Amino acid sequence: MIALAGFGAVALVLLAIMKLASEIAEGEATAFDVAVLRALRDVARPGTALTSTMLGITHLGDTVTLTALVLVVAGFLLTARRHGMALFLILAASVGTLLVQLLKHLIDRPRPEVVAHWTSFASASFPSGHAANSAIIYLTLAVLIARSVTSRALRIYVVAVAMLLSFLIGLSRLYLGVHWPTDVLSGWILGAGWALFCSSVAWWLQARRTLAPPSFTSGT
Repeated sequence: MIALAGFGAVALVLLAIMKLASEIAEGEATAFDVAVLRALRDVARPGTALTSTMLGITHLGDTVTLTALVLVVAGFLLTARRHGMALFLILAASVGTLLVQLLKHLIDRPRPEVVAHWTSFASASFPSGHAANSAIIYLTLAVLIARSVTSRALRIYVVAVAMLLSFLIGLSRLYLGVHWPTDVLSGWILGAGWALFCSSVAWWLQARRTLAPPSFTSGT
């Protein structure tokens, strides 16, 4: 049932992404995208503390930061002799990131020119790589951590923090003017769906004892 839920999540994600891509291609999302970007820029000013904060937040979702995080956690798992879990984490992150890049290449949506860009970018706009990859990495890590603790409050806390980080990173891309709102929305959908799928696969493998559970109470 867990594996079926994961595959079902992927199917829903693909349908949602296809729907958004179709509306973008037909120009149906343009008015919404433009209105949101202009509304955000009405309250944004360069050089303010809020803008500096958004610039800091957006770096939490860049490739260097997320890659370093995955490698550090994978190193911890290897040290704890959870080799299968370390490999699973690296594969989940790598395949998810490649999926995001594939969609960017296929859809090839230009960056918004409605407002000035306050940070740099290196690829197509749809979906937002920052929003998608941060959701993939932070939510996947949160679920793994949540399964290693017994406290319900701690499980809720780590998942909530991961969701908040993903939300703020996506919001920062809109605030800085480098993504359309539908780019960020699709990134959140894709990232959350991939994290759910990977978590379901991990649970399924652990139930069949082919993947060591994420417990770090001993080194065996």
